[in-house]
Amino acid sequence: MEVKILNETKDSLEVELGNLTIAEILRVYINKKGNAKFAAWKREHPTKNPVLHIEGSNPKKLLKEAKNELEEIVDFLKN
Repeated sequence: MEVKILNETKDSLEVELGNLTIAEILRVYINKKGNAKFAAWKREHPTKNPVLHIEGSNPKKLLKEAKNELEEIVDFLKN
C-alpha cells in the first residue's frame, strides 16, 4: 500500500493513498475504533488519488495500527 504524507501536525495527518477502496476501509475502521476525533477522505477529481484526513491525539499511530490490523485480517482470510 502506497502512502504519501502530504501534511502532518501533532493532531492531524493528511496522506495520499493509491486506492479509493483502501481509503474508505481505513476511514471506516479508524472512525469505528473511536480513537480518532475525525477521519475522512476526499478526492478532487476521479483521476486523482484520494487523500485521507485523520484528526486525533496521535494520527500517525492510528493510521499505522489500522493498517496493521487490516493486514492481519486480510492474511487470515487468504489462508
